[in-house]
Amino acid sequence: MTRVFNFSAGPAVLPEPVLRQAAAEMLDWHGSGMSVMEMSHRGKEFIAIHAQAEADLRELMGIPANYKVLFLQGGASAQFATVPMNLLRGKTKADYVNTGQWSKKAISEAKKYCKVNVAASSETASFSHVPKQAQWQLDPEAAYVHITSNETIGGVEFHWVPDTGNVPLVADMSSHILSRPMDVSRYGLIYAGAQKNIGPAGVTIIIVRDDLLGQALPVTPTVFDYKVQADNDSMSNTPATYGIYIAGLVFQWLKQLGGLAEMEQINRAKAALLYDYLDQTEFYHSPVARDDRSLMNIPFTLRSADLDKTFIEETEANGLTQLKGHRSVGGMRASIYNAMPIEGVQALVQVMREFERKHG
Repeated sequence: MTRVFNFSAGPAVLPEPVLRQAAAEMLDWHGSGMSVMEMSHRGKEFIAIHAQAEADLRELMGIPANYKVLFLQGGASAQFATVPMNLLRGKTKADYVNTGQWSKKAISEAKKYCKVNVAASSETASFSHVPKQAQWQLDPEAAYVHITSNETIGGVEFHWVPDTGNVPLVADMSSHILSRPMDVSRYGLIYAGAQKNIGPAGVTIIIVRDDLLGQALPVTPTVFDYKVQADNDSMSNTPATYGIYIAGLVFQWLKQLGGLAEMEQINRAKAALLYDYLDQTEFYHSPVARDDRSLMNIPFTLRSADLDKTFIEETEANGLTQLKGHRSVGGMRASIYNAMPIEGVQALVQVMREFERKHG
């Protein structure tokens, strides 16, 4: 069996030990005689899987007791609407910081439910950086402040936590959750689609402070009401059972690795390999300000876009896949999530060097 180095932005690479364990347990989970995909979400087997996954996530992230953990569906995109539905709490305004394409989508959706104040934006600079907080124009009457703490498309990451005072900070962490330690207590709500650093597509993680529950807009569908889902252990409706099971295996893999502090060191080493090479060549270019470069998603361009097709062909011939940049920005993008081994980044840099030698 030959596995490629998969640089996809999501659905993305999963840890090989997790895939092997899932394969071994496919027909019979722990002597139950069933696959996890066949289990009732009300049965004791799946309830145990769910409880262990939540406990391991809480341990990994140091989630305080006054926060609920929800395993929902619909991806982060569903949360663009669900967040204002649940967090306006009688207010009519919310602050958003615009740092890329996913911020823009969140802003567009929120405008259906409230008046959005774009407190800061880097759009005029092609989303190449995170605006310094001194530049933000926050509304003291806002119900919450929303950031996209890692922009998957543009490769811009918050390496600091904004200070929003008594106004809850909300973060879409889809593409860098679990990549490094996070102080959950600094946030009112964190949400993340699973398909990048957690597991297969279909699960969305919500971490929400208790005091923000119970005041959803009357139009909120029951399955989107955080309080209802929290009261029902994320099982108001049938959850994405197999996705939660895989997520639980990923959490266990991270714990065995040494936790998020160890994962951060590995991720920094991987990112440094690629950024160091980009910074010493004029053939490739990184468009992101150095202080705001993502450790997970690294976009870059070639000296000439005419070489893009050839570059993709040569990388694929060398077992390196999904390097084409997002259609909205072009160029290339290497997503090097937790499960990408350092050997994958080493192989990419080697192929890039050879490509530059031939075409530079």
